[in-house]
Amino acid sequence: MSQRIFDNRLRPAVELWVAVILLGIAAVLILQPGQWSPLMPGIAVWAGLGMVLLALYRFWQGWHILQYRANLKRLPHYVLDADEIPLSRHKLFLGKGFQWTQTHSQRLVEARSPEGRVWIQPGKLYQWARAMELRYEHRPRMQWLTNLTRSSRWWNTLKPLPTVGGDPALHGVGVEDERDTWIDLGDRVAHTLVLGTTRVGKTRLAELLVTQDIRRGEIVVVFDPKGDTELLARMWAECQRAGRLDQFHIFHLGFPDISERYNPVGSFGRVTEVASRIAGQLPGSGNSATFKEFAWRFTNIVANALVALGRRPDYSAIARYVTNIEPLMMEYYAFWFEREGIENWREQVNTIAQNIDPKSLTMALKSRDFKAIAYTQFAKARDLYDPVADGLRSAFEYDKTYFDKLTASLLPLLEKLTTGKSGELLAPHYGDRNDKRPILDWMEVIRQRGVVYVGLDALSDAEVAGAVGNSMFADLTSIAGQLYKHGDNLGLPTLAGHNRAKIAIHADEFNELVGNEFIPLLNKAGGSGVQVTAYTQTASDIEAGIGEKPKAGQIQGNLNTLIMLRVKNEETAAVLTDQLAKVRIYTKTAQSAATDSSEPGSGVEFTSSNSDRITESETDILTPADLVQLPKGQAFALLDGGKLFKLRLPLAGADPLLPKDMQAIIRWVRTERLGEDS
Repeated sequence: MSQRIFDNRLRPAVELWVAVILLGIAAVLILQPGQWSPLMPGIAVWAGLGMVLLALYRFWQGWHILQYRANLKRLPHYVLDADEIPLSRHKLFLGKGFQWTQTHSQRLVEARSPEGRVWIQPGKLYQWARAMELRYEHRPRMQWLTNLTRSSRWWNTLKPLPTVGGDPALHGVGVEDERDTWIDLGDRVAHTLVLGTTRVGKTRLAELLVTQDIRRGEIVVVFDPKGDTELLARMWAECQRAGRLDQFHIFHLGFPDISERYNPVGSFGRVTEVASRIAGQLPGSGNSATFKEFAWRFTNIVANALVALGRRPDYSAIARYVTNIEPLMMEYYAFWFEREGIENWREQVNTIAQNIDPKSLTMALKSRDFKAIAYTQFAKARDLYDPVADGLRSAFEYDKTYFDKLTASLLPLLEKLTTGKSGELLAPHYGDRNDKRPILDWMEVIRQRGVVYVGLDALSDAEVAGAVGNSMFADLTSIAGQLYKHGDNLGLPTLAGHNRAKIAIHADEFNELVGNEFIPLLNKAGGSGVQVTAYTQTASDIEAGIGEKPKAGQIQGNLNTLIMLRVKNEETAAVLTDQLAKVRIYTKTAQSAATDSSEPGSGVEFTSSNSDRITESETDILTPADLVQLPKGQAFALLDGGKLFKLRLPLAGADPLLPKDMQAIIRWVRTERLGEDS
């Protein structure tokens, strides 16, 4: 029974000694067949050859044990050059891995036992080498020795362990079973959540997945709140490799001179989306909820008026007219009166304005322009009604001091979004022929099957980054609704063989982007071909970003595939471990006993016995502590309908197309996109 339960690999490799003995016997039988053996010479030679085969088998067994113990301390080097990354039209490559079962949990328990630790802990010679390197670090005459012990060559048995931290035994218990791990592309529409603390491999995983999406020809949108230039460089290199540089778009708040321009509130399905995207950035809990609703209403009034006038809303226009609504109201009233065909309305309005008695005005209107007041009185006298005009009038008649208090939280946000060069990006002047920077339009990107990098520079201004990223998500949600109903060729002739492309959205630092608009993108946009991969550090980040625990749970419930790298708190680890079944784990306990003899004349003083007792207990197949101890670049994942896999990500290898620095990309944008001289 114990042979089936325990691998019994953490022990001396006695098979190697058996192999040596068998080789010695084989040598005698083959070289001296008739002198040292009672067998006939011909039979002795054949027996010696049989001994050689048996020795090789025993050597393989012993080497297998040594290799298993070595893998518990140091995993084989795993590097993939850019050209070596696998690509499939039907599956997505995640790295090397194996399906985690009860066998691996059993092996992990054995490796962590006091008896097992003896075989996998670094020895005294290894510890001496590390101490010696620190002692002689600043002694030039001893540099040759420290360089020797630090060498990563195969012959150096004292080379330092990789600086990945964690417990390598988590993967070492199954490294012999690992193979390339893939998931079906059809599972990606159910969306993916990647959890992992800082600097443990989330960006490397993102590079791996984005690389395949670009080469597969899909529409790729990468949101990077930090503005990681390494990720941007990787996307640029992959677009060049795939022949898609003409489809590559860059929006980067940290590099406004080369960034494409984008109007976050310029495209919408309903006009109310404009107010929702702006007011959605304001705090909505407690007393702030009332002010948020007022801000939404005033923003919606301005947006409706701008659209009715045939003007595209943008942050600058909203900020201007929320602060001073009179010019917009007068412009719209003039447009309204002309549309209604009212004759001589200008003269009548001027007459009313000249005859206004300031004493007859309310306190709220005494500070207002008399001509603006005349517009409203003229419409009232004629019994004219228009919903947009009525909204403008109601906002106009508020006391200006009271109005400023109601919009006090909205104006600082709008000022941040419209100040400096980033403000020029977010409020593009469509008729400016001197500005050669393209204007990013999501529907155009989708029709051209483009690749978009969005760098939000959150380290410089997190509030602006969150507002822009959230607005982009809301914009994409609106676009997904159009795709679901009409496809990507609305208003265009339908071509034979036209297939709707998948939209792969990768959202790094997901908690800084998430908002209420993101929920329908997850639970309803799958039919539009949208597949979201969200990267964040902890499960609490989502709740902090959305502001409500039920909504955070709703978002997590729509992210069906889960990949978890090293995490630092039990709550996040429980997101994975709570979904796993329990397994039976066996432990072996040595027992010895002695019993005095009950027969004085038998000559037996006592009897003794020794035995191994095997006990069985039910435990978790994986614990939160295991996820805390994951080395960098390793992960557990729930794939293929809830099956648990252990993954190891490849290190980035050579890529001749990777630009050396950001300046190379800047030069490319200026010469190829903006037409400037190099």
